[in-house]
Amino acid sequence: MKSRDAVIRLKRFEVEEKHRKVADIETMIADFNNMAADLDRQIAIEQERAGISDVNHYAYPTFAKAAIQRRNNLAASTADLEARLASARAELDEANEDLKKSELLEERDAERLRLEQVAELETAHRAAS
Repeated sequence: MKSRDAVIRLKRFEVEEKHRKVADIETMIADFNNMAADLDRQIAIEQERAGISDVNHYAYPTFAKAAIQRRNNLAASTADLEARLASARAELDEANEDLKKSELLEERDAERLRLEQVAELETAHRAAS
């Protein structure tokens, strides 16, 4: 039983680690989305200031071009993180299932032990009567 307790503790630790990984990726995605939204606002302000919204125009603001490139890079990074998030969530689900199986085995063993002890007590009680 003690070795199973260690296995359950290990599985709980793995679940916690995978949960932290999912949370970290979700935080990074949110941060990237916020940065992209901020860049969108900056691009709009720069276009309004320059009076030019055509990216191919010769006088299009250099800052806006650079901001667009950064925004596109963030979008690509966000897409990569979304894929990693899906994988991390699948790993978390799998770890949760493993933990549940281990806990169910532990409960089953504990119930079996309890029933054995009750049977021994009943046998001892009948023998004493």
